[in-house]
Amino acid sequence: MESTVTSQLLDEITEFFASTPTLVQIAEYKVSEALDQRLHDLLDKNSSEVLTDEECIELDEFLRMGRYPCQIPS
Repeated sequence: MESTVTSQLLDEITEFFASTPTLVQIAEYKVSEALDQRLHDLLDKNSSEVLTDEECIELDEFLRMGRYPCQIPS
């Protein structure tokens, strides 16, 4: 089951690449503030070892999805 945050991240990344960004824009890409804050919240909870199972899955998906721009060949 895909979380709302994962869905939002996928939408943001898809929209970004649909805009045909330059290599510089790809290198400088950042997610929205809301998604960035959620990632930091999950990372903080993970450091404190208080993630729920659902949050753990969400964090894994978030990190997996966040690697896509780095895998685009130049």
